[in-house]
Amino acid sequence: MRTYRELFRTPEFLPLFTTASVQVAAQTTSGLALGTLVYTSTGSPLLSALAMFGPSLAQVAGALTLLSAADRLPPRATLTGLALLFALGTAAQAVPGLPLWAAFAVLLALGVASSLGGGVRYGLLNEILPQRGFLLGRSVLNMSVGTTQIAGFAVGGVLVTALSARGTLLAGAGLYVVAAALARFGLAARPPRATGRASVRETWRTNAALWSSAPRRSVYLALWVPNGLVVGCESLYIAYAPGHAGLLFACGALGMLAGDTLVGRFVPGRWRARLGAPLRLLLAAPYLVFALNPGLPVAVVAVVVASVGFSASLLLQERLMALTPPELSGQALGLGSSGMLAMQGVGAAVAGSVAQLTSPGTGMAAVAALSVAVTLALAPGLRTGSPSGRKPSGRKPPGQNPSGQNPSGQGTDPAGRLHGDGSSPTRDAQDTKETTTS
Repeated sequence: MRTYRELFRTPEFLPLFTTASVQVAAQTTSGLALGTLVYTSTGSPLLSALAMFGPSLAQVAGALTLLSAADRLPPRATLTGLALLFALGTAAQAVPGLPLWAAFAVLLALGVASSLGGGVRYGLLNEILPQRGFLLGRSVLNMSVGTTQIAGFAVGGVLVTALSARGTLLAGAGLYVVAAALARFGLAARPPRATGRASVRETWRTNAALWSSAPRRSVYLALWVPNGLVVGCESLYIAYAPGHAGLLFACGALGMLAGDTLVGRFVPGRWRARLGAPLRLLLAAPYLVFALNPGLPVAVVAVVVASVGFSASLLLQERLMALTPPELSGQALGLGSSGMLAMQGVGAAVAGSVAQLTSPGTGMAAVAALSVAVTLALAPGLRTGSPSGRKPSGRKPPGQNPSGQNPSGQGTDPAGRLHGDGSSPTRDAQDTKETTTS
């Protein structure tokens, strides 16, 4: 699957695409409104950064408790319910006189719930599309994020001026209701991908199995840390340029759109393995210029160029799916998404703290330099941990007995790769997957 026409002709992709786009629009407008509301009332770069990206920190709690449900709940009902929950929480944040601690409590609760949403959505995408369509489908969803954020931040800035921040929050709540309706009436009623009861224990067990593989660990760390630190730069746009933050966010979304389009549609497969590290370096390096506190034109160019590097996540997610069996795709992708969002919260907290003590430009440059250092440190592990040609480590994953089966009966190869049906671990786990409809 190499064309957009083939992709959109796949049953259920269009409603999933539309639902995700509307949710991004809701998140974009409401996030900008809440960040503006907090910055106006407190004047704190740290609190405004946490208002926009702090919920990502709560993804850690969700990843440790809820993720087993990503493969064990019906996707349509779960996506519908989560959209309604976000509508309710966003509307609550618009209540006049709501204490700051209460607004952050709602944010944290929504952050925990959103950890489940990423696993359900991207696990469903992996189920809807054939193996060779996953990268293209994921890139189109990312392109939708970029396009919707460009429009969302622009429209959000207008709405904050015209309706006030609280009015914009109510508009975001309405968009979440629309997303819930699209999920309920656009997606087919599919059964869960995995059997068994979702529980905290099962979440921990599967997370441990996923983490036990050195190749997957390298992919997860590369997904989480460089990306999260650079989002710390983005969290300071409001403090760096209060009157032009919407423009900087929109330019960042434009760069991300360009990168996802190029990597998802035009980069040949033989180049992908070589582009990961350069793209992650591109993601951070342009932000180093903010140490000089550049004017708006230079800042815009730096933001656009850097955001092209977000497309490195596409290559890492494709690699993760090559190392994971289909029945665990939801939790594997959910763990990747939750960890990435959690690190974005950490990046926002670190950047905000540095900015609080120095200046917004210094905070952005500091976390960008740290992102570059992490990318360079992770490069050797990613080179040696490719999905093909891995050598056995001779070390058994945690919980594996001498027969080669872990306590759940799920086979594991010496490198830690799961293969739920006992099939050959050298074969890609999705090479027989077909497009399915319920």
